[in-house]
Amino acid sequence: MTPEPVLALRGRVVTPSTVLDDGVVVLQGERIAFVGTRADAAGAGWQEAVEAAAPAAEGALVLPGLVDVHNHGGGGASFPDAEDAATAQVAIDEHRRHGTTSLVASLVTATPDVLRQRVQVLADLADAGELAGIHFEGPFISAERCGAQNPAAIQEPDAALTAELLELGRGHVVTMTLAPEAPGVRGTDGVVAALVAGGALPSFGHTVATAAQTRAALAETVELLAGTPGARSGRATVTHLFNGMNPMHHRAPGPIPEFLAAASHGDLLVELIDDGTHIDPELGRAVFELVGRDNVLLVTDAMAAAGMPDGSYQLGSLAVTVADGVARLTGGESIAGGTAHLLDVVRSCVAGGVPLVDAVYAASVTPAGVLGRTDIGALEAGRRADVVVTDAELRPVRVLRGGIDQGR
Repeated sequence: MTPEPVLALRGRVVTPSTVLDDGVVVLQGERIAFVGTRADAAGAGWQEAVEAAAPAAEGALVLPGLVDVHNHGGGGASFPDAEDAATAQVAIDEHRRHGTTSLVASLVTATPDVLRQRVQVLADLADAGELAGIHFEGPFISAERCGAQNPAAIQEPDAALTAELLELGRGHVVTMTLAPEAPGVRGTDGVVAALVAGGALPSFGHTVATAAQTRAALAETVELLAGTPGARSGRATVTHLFNGMNPMHHRAPGPIPEFLAAASHGDLLVELIDDGTHIDPELGRAVFELVGRDNVLLVTDAMAAAGMPDGSYQLGSLAVTVADGVARLTGGESIAGGTAHLLDVVRSCVAGGVPLVDAVYAASVTPAGVLGRTDIGALEAGRRADVVVTDAELRPVRVLRGGIDQGR
């Protein structure tokens, strides 16, 4: 039997708990074989591999492959508009080359027939291992806070349609964004119950819920997940906290303080698009300090323009114009998704004051948990060899997925 190839990568290695300044990650075939300091590598039998490795560039960082659980596209391709696998693969490859080695493809509010067709295309890619899952952003959301979603396609929550979409998704649907105040979301025959029964999670957002409505929906969801053996995760999520929901006011608190409180108790995960456009990085830092890194998901909400120049794009049935790197509905003011890669979001987050280890954790370990995956998301021996080497400015230099270079 031919021995599996061994590759050692050197630099400042970012683990879930620390940064190893003189670190080494050894890959053997598709798996990580060793993570530690250069001195420890010799004692573990990897001296020859380390000596054969290229010296680390000054300030080089070695990160785990990143995990994005909210992404609509990139490289000019849009998941909500992809009628075939080849189109969707363009977006997958764009993000993979920039360090996102596990990606959940997000759809937007559309007619049931469109959702049925798109989810089957994405499920094929998930079956093939190209996608880590599927996210429905709608169609059971608030028209008042729909953002860059087509209000004409929003509909009343429908548990039967939800179950059908989950079946068409063949076990790959991870989350669905819901407005918690909408009739038909809660209850034993509601959409949340259908999602959990089908192996998916509710993600609350695009909402005008009051504090009381939010609190009731969260309490019911926590109890439901705790009582469901084999649930994908023990915690629901929040779709891009602050965006697509009523702002917090001291006389009309709305959903935000309830989301923060639940996250601080470890009952909920909150997404942050910490890219400097959707939220100020100082607000991102404050959220990390309030709820802790274990309860934050860094996401991109990327659309087709990620990695592309300014210009005209499409997001589902809506036209989008990108100017100065910011995507907005054409002729309107609503932000229409992100244009960053997840590594860019990590960089922005760190610039806002979040420690590097915590920012990377929220873009790798925590989202891997949403997927129910323990084989990805961290630089630990035995996990899949998903590794990102960056320069000192957190810009990608080399990306490996399952030990295979991703062609930078």
